[in-house]
Amino acid sequence: MGSDKIVVVIPARYGSTRLPGKPLVALAGQPMIQHVYERAKLSRRAGRVIVATDDQRIIAAVEGFGGEARMTRADHRTGTERVAEVAAHVDGEVFVNVQGDEPLLDPVAVDTAIDALLEEPAAAVATVATAIRIPGDIMDPNVVKAVLDFDNNALYFSRAPVPWVRDTAAKQQVRHWKHLGLYVFQRDALLEYPTLPQGKLEKIEQLEQLRWMENGWKIRVAEVEHDGVSVDVPEDVARVEKLLLK
Repeated sequence: MGSDKIVVVIPARYGSTRLPGKPLVALAGQPMIQHVYERAKLSRRAGRVIVATDDQRIIAAVEGFGGEARMTRADHRTGTERVAEVAAHVDGEVFVNVQGDEPLLDPVAVDTAIDALLEEPAAAVATVATAIRIPGDIMDPNVVKAVLDFDNNALYFSRAPVPWVRDTAAKQQVRHWKHLGLYVFQRDALLEYPTLPQGKLEKIEQLEQLRWMENGWKIRVAEVEHDGVSVDVPEDVARVEKLLLK
């Protein structure tokens, strides 16, 4: 059993521009949010899982399969702000932000991120990344790249191919890291997030994690084997269903 002091929150907005009603899209006979919820429940470290939404239809679906859901404001700019609203009203010391569009979520990745935060007392935020194995992903702006320092703190996150290999003639072993959208926060840091000013980099790259970095916070990054598979556009549905039924 996990600790009740560690709470997983799954932000699930109804209105997605590319796939409206995304959390309720049926995958292998169940709404996507149910797959995410049940996989989050398999975390050995977390004791509670809550879906944070802005829509009564999602609340009804979650309660229909026996899950816990909370209504949150409609005007949040990011999933992290939605998680912070839940954290303001729920007891817990550590909060995990799990994306609501990852029906193949690996519970081990959740536990790895939690451990990365708890092992480093000074850390306020932790996340996970996996080595990029498909060369095309390096150039793909939908695949977010993470650049790390010697201590596995993030130096930067970008949609661009960073680090850029300038001298291609030299035989250099370069590891590119794909950032997976899974975050773990100390409660105080999470409650502070909505008050932090949005910086230019966050707006340009459209990456919410850059708000922490532009405001001087460190993000610890743990390595995981499992690559996340998210449902972003209608074409992803069939591909993910195949993987679920494997």
